[in-house]
Amino acid sequence: MEQINPFIEIRRELHQIPELGFKEFKTQQFLLDYIKTLPQDNLETETWKTGIFVRIKGTSPRKTIGYRADMDGLPIKEETGLPYASRHEGRMHACGHDLHMSIALGVLTHFAHHPAEDNLLFIFQPAEEGPGGAEPMLKTEAMRKWRPDQILGLHIAPEYPAGTIAVKAGLLFANTSELFIDLKGKGGHAAYPHETKDMVVGACSLVGQLQTIVSRNINPLDSAVITIGKITGGTVQNVIAENARLEGTIRTLNADSMLKVKSRIEALVKGIEIGFECEASIDYGSMYYQVYNEEKLTREFMEFAEKHSSAKVIECTEAMTGEDFGYMVKEIPGFMFWLGAGSAYGLHHSMLNPDEEAIGTAIPLLISYISFKANRM
Repeated sequence: MEQINPFIEIRRELHQIPELGFKEFKTQQFLLDYIKTLPQDNLETETWKTGIFVRIKGTSPRKTIGYRADMDGLPIKEETGLPYASRHEGRMHACGHDLHMSIALGVLTHFAHHPAEDNLLFIFQPAEEGPGGAEPMLKTEAMRKWRPDQILGLHIAPEYPAGTIAVKAGLLFANTSELFIDLKGKGGHAAYPHETKDMVVGACSLVGQLQTIVSRNINPLDSAVITIGKITGGTVQNVIAENARLEGTIRTLNADSMLKVKSRIEALVKGIEIGFECEASIDYGSMYYQVYNEEKLTREFMEFAEKHSSAKVIECTEAMTGEDFGYMVKEIPGFMFWLGAGSAYGLHHSMLNPDEEAIGTAIPLLISYISFKANRM
C-alpha cells in the first residue's frame, strides 16, 4: 500500500476544496501543479474552461485509450467532522469526485514514467453534476485531435465494500433530466380568493398529476421516475401566492421513454394553464444521456479484473443514477464501472465518507488493464 498513500493524501487535499461546475478554479490549478511535477517528455496538456486534457504519447501508437475523471463538488454543507473536511462553506465532494481525480492521477503518474505503446488520453472533466461538461468537451479541438478509440471511467459506490468492482454490459445508468416548472397567476388577500389565481393550489394539483405519468403513460415493464424535490411559492401566510416553482428530476431506462415523459409533462402543464388561468414555463435544465456499456469491452474488462486483480467482481443491475459520461460512450466505445467504497451514508449525503482503500483497489487494476489494452502482447 505504500505506493498508494500519496494518492490518499492527494484525495484529502482535493476533498478540502470542492467547487461547483465550471468554477473548479482551485481544483484545476491543483491538478495542473501536480501534472507539472511529472516527466514531460511524452506529455501534452491542454485546458478547456476548468477542465484538463493530458495526452501521453505512445512509444509506437496504433490507437488511443481514454480515461475520464470528473472534478466538481456539490452545493451541500459537509457534516462528516473529518479533519480534512471541506474548507468551502456549503460545498462538498459528496459524490466522490475527489477519489475519482486522485485515482486518475495515480494512473497518470505511472504511465508518465512508463509510457505504453499506444497513446493515452486523461480527461479531467468539470461540471458533471451540472450543467454538464461531457457533451461540450466532446466538441473541443483537443478532443478532435486526440479522440480516443476506447474510453472508460469509474464511479464510487458506497453500497459496495472497498475491494469490490460492480459492472454490467449494456445499460448501467439511466437517462436523466432536471425539471423546473414556473407558474404565474394572480396574488391577493387571503380573504378574497375569488379575485386571485392561486399558484400554491395550482402547484399542488400539478404535483399529483405528474405522478400519474409513470403509472398510466409508461409501459409497466419499462421504468421511469418523476421526482419533485422542491416546491416554493408565496410570500406570507395571509397572501394568496402569485408564483410557484416546482423543481425535480426525470429518470428513464430508455431514451424513447424520456421523450414520452416530457411530452406528457408539457400536456399536463398546458392543462394547468387552462384550468387555473395562469402562465407556465418549463425548463429541463441539465439532461444526461444513458450510460450504455459496450458489450465486448465490458465483458473483457470483467474477465480481466477477475483474473488479474484482487477485486471481487460483481455483475450488477442497472441503476436510475444519472451520469453525463453517457455522452462519451454514446460516441466512443467504452464503459463505466462502480468502484466499491463502503460508506454508511450514500452519494450526495452530507456525511458520505468513502473508504479510501478503494483507491488502493482502483489504481493497480486500471494500470494493469490499460497496460493490457495499450501494449502489444
